[in-house]
Amino acid sequence: MYDFDHDLFLALNFDGGATGDALMNAVSGTPMWIPLYMLIFWLIYRRDGWKGLVLFLVLMVGAIALADMISGIFKHNGLLGDLLPRFEPRWRPMFTPSLEDLAIAPDSLYKLRQMTPDELQTAGIVRDWAVHVPVEAVSGKYGTVSAHASTILALAVLSCAAIKRKWFNYLMVFSTLLICYSRIYLGKHFPMDLVWGSLVGLSTGCLAWLIYKKVILREKQE
Repeated sequence: MYDFDHDLFLALNFDGGATGDALMNAVSGTPMWIPLYMLIFWLIYRRDGWKGLVLFLVLMVGAIALADMISGIFKHNGLLGDLLPRFEPRWRPMFTPSLEDLAIAPDSLYKLRQMTPDELQTAGIVRDWAVHVPVEAVSGKYGTVSAHASTILALAVLSCAAIKRKWFNYLMVFSTLLICYSRIYLGKHFPMDLVWGSLVGLSTGCLAWLIYKKVILREKQE
C-alpha cells in the first residue's frame, strides 16, 4: 500500500510556482475560510434560531477538538499524544528519503529541509527535489493522521446534516477536497493520511450530528 500511496502522492504533488504556493498556503490556512464559517452560522441561525446556533457551535467545537486529539494520537502530540507510545509515527512526504532516492534517515532529511537554498549551496548540496515543498510549509515531522482532513470532515458532516441544502453540500464537498489537496501540494500528507483523517472526522461529525438532531427535535416537540 505504501508504494501505491507514494506513487499517487508524487502524481499529485507538483511545483505551481509562486502563485500556486501562495494559493495552496492560503487554502490550507484559516483566514480564507472565515466567510464560509460565517455562512454556516447564518444558515444554522435561520433554520434553528439562537438556541440551535449555540448548540451547533458547542458541538462543532467538540467534534473538531475530538477529531484533532484523535489525529494527534498517531503523531504523538496533543492531549492524547501519549496514548500509543509504541506506535511509530509516519513521516511527512517532505521528510521521506525514499521519495528523493536518498539513503539517509528522515531526521537528516528534516534538517536539510530546514536549510535555505543558499545554505544548501554553501554546504555543497545542489539537487532538484522530487517533492515540491514551499518554504513556508516546512514544519511538523509527522503526517499520519491528517488533522486538517479530520477537522474539516467533522465540520462538513455536521453542517451538511444540519443545514440540509443541496447547493451547500456541493460547496462543502468542493471546499473539503480543496483543503485536502492543498496538504498534498504542500508536501505535508500522503493521500492515505487524508483518508484516515477523513474517517476520524466522519465519525466525530456523525456523533455531533446525532446529538444535535436529538436535542433540536426535543426542543421543537416541547
